[in-house]
Amino acid sequence: MNGEEYLVKKAINRDSEAFGSLYDHYLPAIYRFILLKTGNKVTTEDLAHQVFLSAWQNIENYQAKGFPFSSWLYRIANNAVIDYYRTDKKHLSLDNIEEAAAGNNLEEKIDQRFELNLVRTAIKELPDEQQTIIIMKFVEDLTNKEIAAALGKSEGAVKTAQHRSIQNIKKIVNGKYNQKIKEA
Repeated sequence: MNGEEYLVKKAINRDSEAFGSLYDHYLPAIYRFILLKTGNKVTTEDLAHQVFLSAWQNIENYQAKGFPFSSWLYRIANNAVIDYYRTDKKHLSLDNIEEAAAGNNLEEKIDQRFELNLVRTAIKELPDEQQTIIIMKFVEDLTNKEIAAALGKSEGAVKTAQHRSIQNIKKIVNGKYNQKIKEA
């Protein structure tokens, strides 16, 4: 039994310290995922709080089924974002993608700003599920198996949607790049 399994088992038995350790470990990734989906720090904080509150309240229903605990948390987070947009009716904002997908130094960010803006625009134009898959795969570095578990889909469906998402991003970026060249 690895450390995560041990903590989850203790949390299922209502050990708040074990759940606190899981919270500390997964909060940054869940926060980043929600921030990329909402683009608003206050909303992200509220939704992240809701995700972990829901996880704590329903931890006894968690079953690993061969998937990591994070897949269950991402499913809760994705559902929280969907519910937020159903009730809020605001449009998705990925304006904070640079901040949330940190890792590049300042020079690289400056060199890639044009391309990043094109990709950001392209991601915004994707259907919600494709946006989610792209963020989970390329920002959160989840496996297709983990994404499938989080979204309640088969791995094949995730691979297909990922492929379509990338193709759609390429089409959108190429169209916008060609448009910029014509305008110049």
